[in-house]
Amino acid sequence: MSHIATRTPSPLRRFWMRSQGTLLPVITFLLVLLLWEICVKVFAIPEFLLPAPSAIWLATTEQAGLVWGHTLATLRTVVLGYGLSILISLPLAFALTSSRIVANAVYPLLILTQSIPKVALAPILVIALGANELPRVIITFLVAFFPLVVAVTTGLLSVPGDLIELGRSYRATRLQQMVQIRMPYAIPFIFSGLKTAVALAVVGAVVGEFVTSDRGLGYLIQTSTAFFRMPLAFGAMLVLSLMGIVLFQIVAVAEKLLFPWSSQQQAD
Repeated sequence: MSHIATRTPSPLRRFWMRSQGTLLPVITFLLVLLLWEICVKVFAIPEFLLPAPSAIWLATTEQAGLVWGHTLATLRTVVLGYGLSILISLPLAFALTSSRIVANAVYPLLILTQSIPKVALAPILVIALGANELPRVIITFLVAFFPLVVAVTTGLLSVPGDLIELGRSYRATRLQQMVQIRMPYAIPFIFSGLKTAVALAVVGAVVGEFVTSDRGLGYLIQTSTAFFRMPLAFGAMLVLSLMGIVLFQIVAVAEKLLFPWSSQQQAD
């Protein structure tokens, strides 16, 4: 009887297999930065058109205190708008799922709110509410809440009819069906909406800062481009991107910790 020898992967290969999901994006990003730096130097592209990554890094680190202050201001707006979108979206999705009358009455209004360009709405909100943080929070909320409502509603309605009939056979009330049947089944949809919404919340906060603000990364980008300080503007833009990635990953980690079966179900 012959035995087929199986080679044990080397430690380096095992490390690569475990971490390639993290290492590949990092390596790709570093290669893009290297190519960017080379192209700027070789083609002598002016800094006010496209600064090199080294210039962006230098300008951002030299103004680290300023960038950090504006980052905290934007993060505050994102968290407030995102939190408001969660507080309103979840009960609204439950209402849309529970009542066809509510769905027929409210859903067209939701579509209407999304058909209005937020850049056009922001100046109106500033006039109505004043030049403070509230208009920026509302803009952030309006950008973030619609995909969350749609995702949660889709998840609650995607429960197989057999499960609902089983619940009814056990005389489960509508509230019990919602909490014990529909909610657990909709968890992957809910977190999918939460991850989409948190990324869009960063976009909404910057839109609000472009229109009315004296602080925040959107304001920093606007003032830096006005004075042709492009390295600092690019640095603020990269910090915004990093903020979106970090917030997205926080929601993803929360899903894995609270509902590990949900992330496993999506992977399958």
